[in-house]
Amino acid sequence: MKANSMFAKRVMLEANKIGLTSGQPKVLYFLSKFKEADQKTIANYLEIEQTTVGSILLGMENAGLIVRKQHDGNRRSLYVSLTEKGVEASNYMEKVFEDIESIAANEISKEDEEKLKELLMKMCQSLKGV
Repeated sequence: MKANSMFAKRVMLEANKIGLTSGQPKVLYFLSKFKEADQKTIANYLEIEQTTVGSILLGMENAGLIVRKQHDGNRRSLYVSLTEKGVEASNYMEKVFEDIESIAANEISKEDEEKLKELLMKMCQSLKGV
């Protein structure tokens, strides 16, 4: 938990430099990976409440990072995608994550780093069943 907290703190220090708030870097990552999704899908993937995602998205929309639009034939769901400004912010944050991961793994071998990632993924899988 301490490593996660320290990692998140460094990420948010960099995210704040471009005006991002808590939760927004994760949404940027998701949308850069999947291009477009509805709020429920984003919440499920990020494992946070839909209402929390809603407030994160509102802030991102106000900042010009995302757009929400309806698809033909589906008036109930709004689909979220990145704007050009959102893509730029996402690219910036991707570099931030890479840099911080590099710093965090500086004292361990590549082999140990890969093993750690593998073990963390296994832990996530185990916890999904809880």
